[in-house]
Amino acid sequence: MWAIIGLGNYGSKYSKTRHNLGFIALEAVAESFDITLQEKKEYIAGRGSIAGHDVLLIEPLTFMNLSGIAVKDVLRKFNVTSENLIVIHDDLDMDTGKLKIKRNGSAGGHRGVESIIQSIGTKEFIRVKIGIGREPGISPETYVLKKFRKDELPIIKDVIERAVDAVTAIVSGGVTKAMNKFNS
Repeated sequence: MWAIIGLGNYGSKYSKTRHNLGFIALEAVAESFDITLQEKKEYIAGRGSIAGHDVLLIEPLTFMNLSGIAVKDVLRKFNVTSENLIVIHDDLDMDTGKLKIKRNGSAGGHRGVESIIQSIGTKEFIRVKIGIGREPGISPETYVLKKFRKDELPIIKDVIERAVDAVTAIVSGGVTKAMNKFNS
């Protein structure tokens, strides 16, 4: 089984913000594969299949900086190893609309990813990183909670579709093959 985690902050206040691209992409995966998401205690979850592989889709309800609490619980409860963990999240250090698959590594300043690393005790999991860029003169903490500008919406729509394709490629053909296809 694969555990696919979308990172974001729960609630309508945050729903269309840059920091919620993980939730937005995960919901697009759920829609593409007709997987129903239901609220549980610490996360929203859905089970289904992608390319004949069992998947568990998760949106932590613990807020971004404590995402690891929910992820650790999911991995333990469903007996999923970190090798079969895919985390979809925003990235300030990539231009808006860029997508990159990464096999492992540091959190790169992303507090949600750092929480997962600390909670599960390893950096060895797959990330699907979606660029949100930066805006000069605005602190990262403020910027990530801003909504996308109207001119960015077509770019975001496109990168979400590519994120769904990237997750599908990882699950169906492995991370190396997906990295070769999506990382340019």
